[in-house]
Amino acid sequence: MGKSLHLISDGCFSRRHLQILQQIHHEIDYVHIREKAKTAQELLAILSELEKIKLPMKKVILNDRVDVAVVKQCGGVQLAYHSLPVKAVRNTFPTLKIGRSVHSLAEARQAQQDQADFLLYGHIYPSQSKPNQQPKGVSDLKAVTASLSIPVYAIGGITPQLAKQVIMAGAEGIAVISGIWQASDPKQVVKAYRMVLNK
Repeated sequence: MGKSLHLISDGCFSRRHLQILQQIHHEIDYVHIREKAKTAQELLAILSELEKIKLPMKKVILNDRVDVAVVKQCGGVQLAYHSLPVKAVRNTFPTLKIGRSVHSLAEARQAQQDQADFLLYGHIYPSQSKPNQQPKGVSDLKAVTASLSIPVYAIGGITPQLAKQVIMAGAEGIAVISGIWQASDPKQVVKAYRMVLNK
């Protein structure tokens, strides 16, 4: 079984994103819909479009919006520091898959204690989405994966060339944003990631 590839939307979901997803979603393990500016109605519309291109809802992780994720029976929900607490969601929806975004070992330990199912940890390398912040690097990632029992997925500036280092540091997989959406040939890039992750 290879490591997982998570694709995260970049906050401006459009027709173009749908066209890219139509070509690549079979090769992606999870698609995170991370659209902070969109209303519940707009998110439902996106999810309906995803269903039309035959992307199974169980592969969709919805950021922040537990309500929409439950209504559409998505594969899970991704919570950030401003979201509902993991514990509260776990108590109310015991079977919902819950991811938590963390940026330190302390946050990671807390999320595991609160019964998150998996973590997104980063950013590992310099990243377009976090231009002024110091990347965590592979050694910090190693410290996190070594002290937790739940899966940790690395995010932030991970190219296909760098993916191997991240997996060797104990990550269960990687999450990508611009590396795929902004690629001139997303299909080829996904193939390159898969080659590393399936080894």
